[in-house]
Amino acid sequence: MSGRARVTLFAALATLLTSWSLVPLVETAGWLLQAALLLGVQCTVGAGARRVPLARSLTVAAQLLVSLLLLAILFGGKGGSTGTGPMAYLVTDFGALFRQGVRDVSTFAIPAPLTDGIRLLLVTGVLLVGLLVDLLAVTVRTAAAAGLPLLALYSVAAGLSGGGNASWISFLLAGCGYLMLLLAEGRDRLAQWGRVFGGGARDRTTAASGLGAGAGGQVTAPVRTGRRIGAVALGLALVVPAALPALGGGMLGAAGDGDGAGSGAGGTISAVNPLVSLQSSLNAPDNRVVLKYRTDSPQQGDQYLRILALDEFNGVKWEASGRTLIDVPERMPDPPGLGGPVLKSATEVRTSISAADSYTQRYLPMPYPATSVDIGGKWRFEPVGRTLVGDQLGKDRFQNVQGAMYTVRSLLLKPTAQQLQKAPEPDSVIKAEYTKLPDNLPPVVADTARSVTQGAKDDYTRAVKLQDFFAVNGGFRYNTRTASGTGPQAVARFLADKEGFCIHFAFSMAAMSRSLGIPARVAVGFTPGEAQSDGSVNVSMRDAHAWPELYFEGVGWTRFEPTPRSGITVPDYSRPQVPAAQPSAPTPLPSTSAVAPSAAPSKSDDCPPEAKKLGECGAAAPKPAASGGGGPSATAVLGWTAGVAALLGLPLLPLLWRSRLRARRLGTGEVPAAWRELGDAAWDVGVVPDEALSPRRAAGRVVELGRLEPEAAGAVHRVAGALERALYAPPGTEVSYPGLADDVLLARAGLLAGVGRPARLRSLLLPRSAARLSWALIRRWSALTSSVSARLAALRLRLPLRGRG
Repeated sequence: MSGRARVTLFAALATLLTSWSLVPLVETAGWLLQAALLLGVQCTVGAGARRVPLARSLTVAAQLLVSLLLLAILFGGKGGSTGTGPMAYLVTDFGALFRQGVRDVSTFAIPAPLTDGIRLLLVTGVLLVGLLVDLLAVTVRTAAAAGLPLLALYSVAAGLSGGGNASWISFLLAGCGYLMLLLAEGRDRLAQWGRVFGGGARDRTTAASGLGAGAGGQVTAPVRTGRRIGAVALGLALVVPAALPALGGGMLGAAGDGDGAGSGAGGTISAVNPLVSLQSSLNAPDNRVVLKYRTDSPQQGDQYLRILALDEFNGVKWEASGRTLIDVPERMPDPPGLGGPVLKSATEVRTSISAADSYTQRYLPMPYPATSVDIGGKWRFEPVGRTLVGDQLGKDRFQNVQGAMYTVRSLLLKPTAQQLQKAPEPDSVIKAEYTKLPDNLPPVVADTARSVTQGAKDDYTRAVKLQDFFAVNGGFRYNTRTASGTGPQAVARFLADKEGFCIHFAFSMAAMSRSLGIPARVAVGFTPGEAQSDGSVNVSMRDAHAWPELYFEGVGWTRFEPTPRSGITVPDYSRPQVPAAQPSAPTPLPSTSAVAPSAAPSKSDDCPPEAKKLGECGAAAPKPAASGGGGPSATAVLGWTAGVAALLGLPLLPLLWRSRLRARRLGTGEVPAAWRELGDAAWDVGVVPDEALSPRRAAGRVVELGRLEPEAAGAVHRVAGALERALYAPPGTEVSYPGLADDVLLARAGLLAGVGRPARLRSLLLPRSAARLSWALIRRWSALTSSVSARLAALRLRLPLRGRG
C-alpha cells in the first residue's frame, strides 16, 4: 500500500472513530454502518481522482458529487416531496427531510429515535467532516489541520450528549483515530527521505550520528517514538481529570443525569424544565411502557401519577423553585389547604408500581396526595410539592426510579362543585407566592382571562370557564408537533395560534389563573394509562402529560384539564351541577362521533362539549393533498432511473470509447490505423510510445517491455512489417494484408496477459491512450480560436475601409 493510500485509509478511520461519539444521541447505531459505507466510497473516489491525477478542486468536486448521488439513492422519496421534475423532486424532497430532521432534533430528548430526518443529518454530517479531513490530510497533505473538523464533530457530540460513563470511551476512540492519522502522514513523509530512519544494526556511525537506539541495538524509529508520545498524551488526558476533581466540567467531565444540579443530603431540589422530555415522550414512535401498576382505587380514571410541580414562572419558563429536602417521613403530613368535609370524606387507596429498566427519571411518579411510600434506595422528600427525589449516591450519581418496585398509599379526594364554589379566600402567604407573574407578561394574557371569565362571581366558576375556553369553545387544536416555546411571549403566541399540546394548555391556564388572583401551578406526570386484562395498568411514553393545579382553601391543590386530547379525563368537580345549557355540562355523544378530528375549529353550535373536547365532531373538510405528495411521478421515476444509469455508466465511458475507436481503426483495413491501435494498446499497459523509432525498432521495444510470448511477439512483428511495406511500396501499388486485425488483437491480448490484474483493470477502465482525446479537443479548440481570431482581424481591417468610402 502506498503512503498516500495509507493516509486516505486512516483519514476515513479517524472520521469514523470520532463519529462514534454521536452514537449516544440516538437509540440505535445502524446509521453508523451506512455512514461508513458512504464514507468508504467517498474516500475511494478521492483516491482514484488523485491517482489520475486531477486538480485538487476537481477531486473535491468529484467526491462531493458522488456523495450527493449516494445520499439521493439512500434517502430519495422519504421527505414527502411535491416536486414534479427530477431536480425539483430531489431538491424539495431533501429540503423537506432536512427540515423534518431539524424538527426531530428539537423535539426528541436524548437518546432520540432514529427517524429518517435525524439519520440524514447524522450521515450527512459525517460525510462532510470526512470530506474535510480527506481534503486536509490527503489532498492538501496537512494532517495536523485535519484535527479541527474532527474536534468540531466531537465537541458537538459531547455537548449534546452531556457526557456520561461512556464519554471517556468516545474521547479515547477519537484521540486514537487522530493519532493514527498523524502517524500515517508522518510515516509517509519520512518514507520520502529514504531509509535512514528505518533502523539498523548499531555501530559507531550510528552512535556518532546522534540517532537513539533501542535496547536491542537498533535505531528507534521516529514513528515508534511518536506512538509512545501519543499513548502517553492520551493516558494523561484520561487520568489527570480523574486525579484532579477540581478540573471537572471539562471535555471529559460528566454532566450529571440531566435533571439539573444535584442535591445531596439535606440540600435543595433543583429547578427542572420538562418541556423537551415531555414533548419527545408524546412523539416517541415506539411508545414503550415505562410504568406498570395495580391499585384498589374505585376511580382508576383519576389515578394520575404525578412527578413534580412547576410553581415558578420567571418570565422565561415555568420551573420548580428551589425547596429544602428532608428525610422521607413514615407518614407524610396532610397537604396544605386540605381539611373540613373534603378531608373527612377522603379514603386511602393503595397502589403498587414497578418501573421499567429503561426509565431513569430521578423524581418518583406517584398518585397525589401520597400519605406514605414504601421504596428501597436513597430518597429525599420535598414537603411543599410533595415530591420524592433521588438522593446523591456518589460523584455525579443519583438515585433514580430505574427498575424500582414500590408501594404508595394516597388519599382519594372527592370534592364537589359546591364545595369548590364556596371555598373561602386562600391563605395570604399562598396567594402571594402562587399568583406572581413576570412584569413583561403581555397584557393580552390578562385581558383574555378577564374576557373569558366575565360574569363569574367566584374563583371556581372562573376556573371552569378557563378550562372550557381551552378545551371546548375556544377553537383550540391539539398538536404535539408544535414548538414548545419559552418566554413571556409564548403564551401570547399560543392564544393567537390556538394550537399546541398539553404544555401550552397547562402553562397558559396557570398564567391566566394567576392574572385573576387564583393561586396556580403546573404539575407534570402521567395520565392513568391503559388497563390490561389481568387487572394491571400500563403507562407508556405517550401518557406523559402536564396539567394545571389551582388552589382552593379546604380542598388544597386541585387538578383541572384544559387540554382537548383524547383519553384525558375531565374531573367530575369541574362539571358544575347546573342546567344543561352550561358549556361544561356533559351531554351524550351523538352516533356520528366517528368523524375524523377537525383540522380547524368547528363552527357548529349543536356539537356537545365533551365531543368537542375529544375532537370527534364538527370536523372541517380535509384539505386536498398536494400534487405529487403521494409518491414520485412517472417523470420523477424516469429521472431517477436515468440518473442511476448515468452514475453506473460513468466509469465505463473510457472503456466504451476505446472499444469504439478500436473497432473503427481495425474496420478500415488500413495498416497505419492498425499500427496506431497496436501502439495505443501497448500504451494502455504502460509502454509509452516513442515516435522517433522506426516500425521495426518500435516493435522490438513493445515485445521487450511488454514481455510478450513468441506468438504475440510474432503478431507485433508482422504488423510492423506490413507498415514498412505500406510505407515503402511503389506509388499506386495495392497490397493486401489479410489477418491484420487478428494480429493486432492477438498482440493486445498478449500485452494484457503480461501485466497484473490492477494494471489490466486500469488499462480497461482508465486507458492511458485516452489522453489522445484531450489532445484532439485541445487541437480543435486551438483551431477554432485561431479561426475566430483571424475572422475578427479581417473584419477590423474591412471596417475602416468601408468607413472611408
